[in-house]
Amino acid sequence: MARTTGRSTTHLTRRLVQLYVGLMLYGASSALLVRAELGLEPWGVLHQGLAELTGISIGVVSIIIGAVVLLLWIPLRQRPGLGTVSNVFVVGLAMDGTLAVVGDLDGLGFRVPVMVLGIVLNGVATGLYIAARFGPGPRDGLMTGLNRVTGRSIRLVRTAIEVAVVVTGFLLGGSLGAGTVLYALAIGPLAQFFLRIFALPEPAGPAAVAAADEPSTSAPPAGSGPVADPASGQAILPQ
Repeated sequence: MARTTGRSTTHLTRRLVQLYVGLMLYGASSALLVRAELGLEPWGVLHQGLAELTGISIGVVSIIIGAVVLLLWIPLRQRPGLGTVSNVFVVGLAMDGTLAVVGDLDGLGFRVPVMVLGIVLNGVATGLYIAARFGPGPRDGLMTGLNRVTGRSIRLVRTAIEVAVVVTGFLLGGSLGAGTVLYALAIGPLAQFFLRIFALPEPAGPAAVAAADEPSTSAPPAGSGPVADPASGQAILPQ
């Protein structure tokens, strides 16, 4: 029993570390795209446009928009998790923190590599965050909730929301460019790849631990089987 409790605690600790490291890296990656000035991810375009309009930092705008989107979960009867609530605050704070450390960049020789780094880091962050299995981000929950309520496909709902977000953000002064296009093309494959890298096996139950304690020549050691992918309902990008 003690071994089971220890393994469960270790498993939970790793999930929590993945969650918060992923969220912080997500905010940092979004900040790098801002500094590259070659186009942002769809929700980043809206955040930047609102930041330009209001004079509030882009990280705080991200927090406000995340909270507003989370309120829209109520009529959709979506249930937030720890990852959902953490997403609202951690991403925005990490974004502002990174922008305070990384200054403006001069010349494409710096901006292009930073753009690429931001997109790849976003994929890493997505894999970490989703594989932790603490619930979808606020924007994902909006998409899945509308999918359930309207009966429309996830692809259609997501496309409609992101087109509206990009157009609104662009009209408010948000940045569109090569980075926006490259992000749209690359983030799916990157997220899928890193989801497999960071996927966590389920913790062994008491029966599995007891079986592992018994001598056996045929059973494989615990944890040696294939790692399952995250639940399909969570394999959606956090932004």
